[in-house]
Amino acid sequence: MSPPGGRGGSKVPPARKLLCMCSLSLCLTYLCYSLMGGTGPGALRSPLNLQSSPAALRSPLPLQEALLPSPTRAGNSSRRRGPAELAAAPGWPRTSLAPGEMITAAPSGAAERDPQESSTTDEELSRGAGSTTTPDYGEQRLPQALIIGVKKGGTRALLEAIRAHPDVRAVGVEPHFFDRNYEKGLEWYRNVMPKTLEGQITMEKTPSYFVTNEAPKRIHSMAKDTKLIVVVRNPVTRAISDYTQTLSKKPEIPTFEVLAFKNRTLGLIDASWSAIRIGIYALHLENWLQYFPLSQILFVSGERLIIDPAGEMAKVQDFLGLKRIVTEKHFYFNQTKGFPCLKKPEDGSAPRCLGKSKGRTHPKIDPDVIQRLRKFYKPFNVMFYQMTGQDFQWEQEESNK
Repeated sequence: MSPPGGRGGSKVPPARKLLCMCSLSLCLTYLCYSLMGGTGPGALRSPLNLQSSPAALRSPLPLQEALLPSPTRAGNSSRRRGPAELAAAPGWPRTSLAPGEMITAAPSGAAERDPQESSTTDEELSRGAGSTTTPDYGEQRLPQALIIGVKKGGTRALLEAIRAHPDVRAVGVEPHFFDRNYEKGLEWYRNVMPKTLEGQITMEKTPSYFVTNEAPKRIHSMAKDTKLIVVVRNPVTRAISDYTQTLSKKPEIPTFEVLAFKNRTLGLIDASWSAIRIGIYALHLENWLQYFPLSQILFVSGERLIIDPAGEMAKVQDFLGLKRIVTEKHFYFNQTKGFPCLKKPEDGSAPRCLGKSKGRTHPKIDPDVIQRLRKFYKPFNVMFYQMTGQDFQWEQEESNK
C-alpha cells in the first residue's frame, strides 16, 4: 500500500517544493548581483548592503579593508596593512575614467593624473611664483601648510581669502607636487613657492592630494609637522558640482544618472566613478590618519564658508596661529553669483569675485537619483563625523530641502 500523500512516496510535499523554489530564486538573484555588480578593479561588492546596513562601518578592520572583496584579506586578517599595500589592493584603485574622459600618458614612475582636475603647466607655475602679489624679497621656502582637498568643496575661495592675510603667501596655481610632479624633487617644489619673510607662512592648495594614496607619506617625509586643511561639502552636492565642471568641458559625456550607477534598477552605485568616490571622505581620511594626528588637520565646512565666511576664516587663522585679520569686513555677498566676494576694506576698491568657472548652474538631476545617493553616502558621512568629531549636518540640510 502506498503511503498517504502519493504513490510510493515519490510526490514532493508542497512546502518542500516551495522551499526549493525559494532557494533556487535566491541563487539566481545572487548570480545576477555578482554579474551586474562587477568584480573588476574599483567595483564595490554589493553596494546595496552598504546602504542598508552599517555593519562594515563597525568593522575593526581599516575602512579600506572592510570595503575590499574578502579574497584580498584571506589568510592575513590579523595584520594591519600599510598604505602601500592598501594602494596596491584591487578593491580601490585610483580614479577611474568615466565615458568621455581622457587621460594623458604619464612618464614612468610619475603619479597618475585625475582626468577631471585642471592641469597646471610649468609656465603657469612660474608665473604664479612671480606674481605681482608676491614681494621681490625674502626667500622661497617649502610650505608649512597645505589645502589638500576636496575638489569642488570651496578650496579656491578659501585660498583667496587666506591670501588676504599679510602673514600668508601662497602660490595661486596648483603645483600638484605630491601627486603628479613628485619625481621633480623638493628643490623644484621650493622654486614654485612665493618668497616670504621670516614669520610668514607659505601655503599652496591642490585638492587632489586628499584622494591620492601616496600623498600623506610624501608630505610627512617633507615635514611631519605640516598643517593640513580640508574643505568638505555635502558629498551629493559635491558630486553634482564635479560633474557640472566636466560637462562644461566635455558636453558629449553621458548624463549624471548614467554615470552614477552600475545598474540603476537595482540601485547599484558606481563608487569607482571619481565624482562619487571623492565624496567617501572617511575612506580617504583613514589614509591620512596613519601619518598625521587629527590635531594637525583642520576640516572647513564648504557650506559655512558661503553663509559665514568670516566665521570659518577665524577657525583657519586660529589653526595656523595667525592673528584674526581677515574678518567680516573683507567679505561682500554677491547675490548674482550666490557666494561671497573679497574686498579690501582699507582702500574701498570694488569686491573681487571668483571667476566665471565658479558658481556654475547645476543640471537638473532626477530626485530619485539624489535620494539614492543620499542613502549611499549616509553611513560614510556618519563615520566621517565620528572620525573628525564634527557633525556637518548634511542629513539635516537635506531634510530641510
